[in-house]
Amino acid sequence: MLQEMGYEFEVMVSNIDEKAIRFDDPYQLTLALAFAKADALVPQILEHAILITADQVVGWNGKIREKPESEEQARDYLRTYHLAPAETVNGIAVTNTATGKRLSQNEASKVFFKPIPEEVIDEFLKETNVFNHAGAFSITSPVLQPYIAHIEGTIDSVIGLPKDLVRRFIGELE
Repeated sequence: MLQEMGYEFEVMVSNIDEKAIRFDDPYQLTLALAFAKADALVPQILEHAILITADQVVGWNGKIREKPESEEQARDYLRTYHLAPAETVNGIAVTNTATGKRLSQNEASKVFFKPIPEEVIDEFLKETNVFNHAGAFSITSPVLQPYIAHIEGTIDSVIGLPKDLVRRFIGELE
Protein backbone atom coordinates (compact mmCIF):
# COMPACT_ATOMS: atom_id res chain seq x y z
CA MET A 1 0.00 0.00 0.00
CA LEU A 2 2.91 2.37 0.67
CA GLN A 3 4.17 1.67 -2.83
CA GLU A 4 0.73 2.59 -4.22
CA MET A 5 0.99 5.82 -2.22
CA GLY A 6 4.28 6.67 -3.98
CA TYR A 7 6.63 6.19 -1.03
CA GLU A 8 10.04 4.54 -1.14
CA PHE A 9 10.47 2.32 1.89
CA GLU A 10 12.29 -0.54 3.50
CA VAL A 11 10.49 -3.26 5.44
CA MET A 12 11.89 -4.11 8.85
CA VAL A 13 10.67 -6.80 11.23
CA SER A 14 10.53 -5.92 14.92
CA ASN A 15 10.56 -9.53 16.20
CA ILE A 16 8.65 -8.56 19.32
CA ASP A 17 6.63 -11.17 21.19
CA GLU A 18 3.16 -9.93 20.29
CA LYS A 19 1.47 -12.51 22.52
CA ALA A 20 3.28 -11.03 25.55
CA ILE A 21 1.35 -7.77 25.06
CA ARG A 22 -2.29 -8.31 26.01
CA PHE A 23 -5.26 -6.02 26.46
CA ASP A 24 -8.97 -6.87 26.20
CA ASP A 25 -9.69 -3.63 24.35
CA PRO A 26 -8.77 -3.84 20.63
CA TYR A 27 -7.98 -0.12 20.47
CA GLN A 28 -5.56 -0.30 23.38
CA LEU A 29 -4.03 -3.57 22.14
CA THR A 30 -3.29 -2.38 18.60
CA LEU A 31 -1.67 0.86 19.74
CA ALA A 32 0.40 -0.97 22.38
CA LEU A 33 1.65 -3.36 19.68
CA ALA A 34 2.41 -0.51 17.24
CA PHE A 35 4.37 1.31 19.99
CA ALA A 36 6.28 -1.85 20.97
CA LYS A 37 7.25 -2.43 17.32
CA ALA A 38 8.43 1.18 16.99
CA ASP A 39 10.39 1.02 20.26
CA ALA A 40 12.14 -2.15 19.06
CA LEU A 41 12.98 -0.71 15.62
CA VAL A 42 14.04 2.89 16.36
CA PRO A 43 17.44 1.88 17.84
CA GLN A 44 18.21 -0.06 14.63
CA ILE A 45 17.68 2.95 12.36
CA LEU A 46 20.88 4.95 12.02
CA GLU A 47 19.77 7.76 9.73
CA HIS A 48 16.81 10.13 9.60
CA ALA A 49 13.67 8.24 8.66
CA ILE A 50 9.94 8.19 9.13
CA LEU A 51 9.03 4.88 10.75
CA ILE A 52 5.52 3.50 10.34
CA THR A 53 4.44 0.71 12.65
CA ALA A 54 0.99 -0.75 12.89
CA ASP A 55 -1.12 -3.61 14.08
CA GLN A 56 -4.62 -4.79 13.33
CA VAL A 57 -7.11 -7.02 15.06
CA VAL A 58 -10.76 -7.71 14.46
CA GLY A 59 -13.28 -6.96 17.15
CA TRP A 60 -16.34 -9.15 16.95
CA ASN A 61 -19.22 -9.30 19.38
CA GLY A 62 -17.06 -7.98 22.25
CA LYS A 63 -14.13 -10.32 21.56
CA ILE A 64 -10.79 -9.80 19.83
CA ARG A 65 -10.10 -11.97 16.81
CA GLU A 66 -6.46 -11.97 15.80
CA LYS A 67 -4.90 -14.20 13.15
CA PRO A 68 -6.47 -17.63 13.59
CA GLU A 69 -4.43 -20.31 15.29
CA SER A 70 -6.06 -23.21 13.46
CA GLU A 71 -8.20 -23.95 10.43
CA GLU A 72 -11.12 -24.79 12.72
CA GLN A 73 -10.84 -21.40 14.43
CA ALA A 74 -10.80 -19.73 10.99
CA ARG A 75 -13.92 -21.71 10.03
CA ASP A 76 -15.66 -20.67 13.24
CA TYR A 77 -14.86 -17.01 12.56
CA LEU A 78 -16.15 -17.20 8.99
CA ARG A 79 -19.29 -19.12 9.99
CA THR A 80 -20.30 -16.48 12.54
CA TYR A 81 -19.55 -13.12 10.90
CA HIS A 82 -23.13 -12.72 9.69
CA LEU A 83 -24.28 -12.56 13.32
CA ALA A 84 -22.43 -9.29 14.10
CA PRO A 85 -20.16 -6.97 12.13
CA ALA A 86 -16.41 -7.53 12.08
CA GLU A 87 -14.70 -4.33 13.25
CA THR A 88 -11.17 -4.02 11.91
CA VAL A 89 -9.19 -1.98 14.43
CA ASN A 90 -5.84 -0.53 13.38
CA GLY A 91 -3.27 0.97 15.69
CA ILE A 92 -0.93 3.24 13.71
CA ALA A 93 2.24 4.87 15.06
CA VAL A 94 4.40 7.09 12.86
CA THR A 95 7.75 8.15 14.32
CA ASN A 96 10.33 10.68 13.14
CA THR A 97 13.58 8.93 14.10
CA ALA A 98 15.58 12.20 14.05
CA THR A 99 13.33 14.11 16.45
CA GLY A 100 11.73 11.23 18.34
CA LYS A 101 8.30 12.78 17.76
CA ARG A 102 5.56 10.17 17.34
CA LEU A 103 1.97 10.53 16.21
CA SER A 104 -0.49 7.71 16.79
CA GLN A 105 -4.12 6.93 16.38
CA ASN A 106 -6.60 4.13 15.96
CA GLU A 107 -8.78 3.78 12.91
CA ALA A 108 -11.58 1.28 12.59
CA SER A 109 -14.03 0.12 9.96
CA LYS A 110 -16.89 -2.35 10.15
CA VAL A 111 -17.53 -5.17 7.70
CA PHE A 112 -21.06 -6.55 7.58
CA PHE A 113 -21.29 -10.08 6.17
CA LYS A 114 -24.09 -12.18 4.78
CA PRO A 115 -24.05 -15.87 5.84
CA ILE A 116 -21.11 -17.59 4.15
CA PRO A 117 -21.94 -21.11 2.85
CA GLU A 118 -19.69 -23.95 3.97
CA GLU A 119 -18.50 -24.66 0.41
CA VAL A 120 -17.44 -21.02 0.05
CA ILE A 121 -15.51 -21.26 3.32
CA ASP A 122 -13.82 -24.42 1.99
CA GLU A 123 -12.83 -22.66 -1.23
CA PHE A 124 -11.60 -19.56 0.61
CA LEU A 125 -9.45 -21.66 2.95
CA LYS A 126 -7.92 -23.53 -0.01
CA GLU A 127 -6.89 -20.37 -1.85
CA THR A 128 -6.00 -18.03 1.04
CA ASN A 129 -3.46 -18.26 3.83
CA VAL A 130 -5.88 -17.19 6.55
CA PHE A 131 -3.11 -17.39 9.14
CA ASN A 132 -1.85 -14.07 7.72
CA HIS A 133 -5.19 -12.28 8.19
CA ALA A 134 -6.57 -10.81 11.39
CA GLY A 135 -10.03 -12.28 11.83
CA ALA A 136 -9.37 -14.92 9.12
CA PHE A 137 -10.85 -12.93 6.25
CA SER A 138 -9.76 -10.79 3.32
CA ILE A 139 -12.17 -8.37 1.67
CA THR A 140 -10.08 -8.50 -1.50
CA SER A 141 -10.84 -12.20 -1.98
CA PRO A 142 -13.16 -12.73 -4.99
CA VAL A 143 -14.56 -15.76 -3.16
CA LEU A 144 -15.69 -13.72 -0.13
CA GLN A 145 -16.71 -10.50 -1.87
CA PRO A 146 -20.28 -11.67 -2.72
CA TYR A 147 -20.84 -12.26 1.02
CA ILE A 148 -19.89 -8.75 2.12
CA ALA A 149 -23.15 -6.86 2.63
CA HIS A 150 -21.48 -3.49 3.17
CA ILE A 151 -18.57 -1.70 4.82
CA GLU A 152 -18.72 1.26 7.19
CA GLY A 153 -15.41 3.10 7.00
CA THR A 154 -12.59 2.84 4.51
CA ILE A 155 -11.46 -0.16 2.55
CA ASP A 156 -7.85 0.83 3.29
CA SER A 157 -8.57 0.54 6.98
CA VAL A 158 -10.08 -2.92 6.52
CA ILE A 159 -7.06 -4.03 4.49
CA GLY A 160 -4.77 -2.82 7.26
CA LEU A 161 -3.26 0.59 6.50
CA PRO A 162 -5.46 3.70 6.57
CA LYS A 163 -3.76 5.71 3.80
CA ASP A 164 -5.18 9.15 4.63
CA LEU A 165 -4.13 8.88 8.26
CA VAL A 166 -0.62 7.71 7.37
CA ARG A 167 -0.22 10.49 4.76
CA ARG A 168 -1.32 13.10 7.27
CA PHE A 169 1.08 11.85 9.96
CA ILE A 170 4.02 11.71 7.53
CA GLY A 171 3.28 15.27 6.41
CA GLU A 172 3.15 16.50 10.02
CA LEU A 173 6.42 14.78 10.94
CA GLU A 174 8.59 15.61 7.92
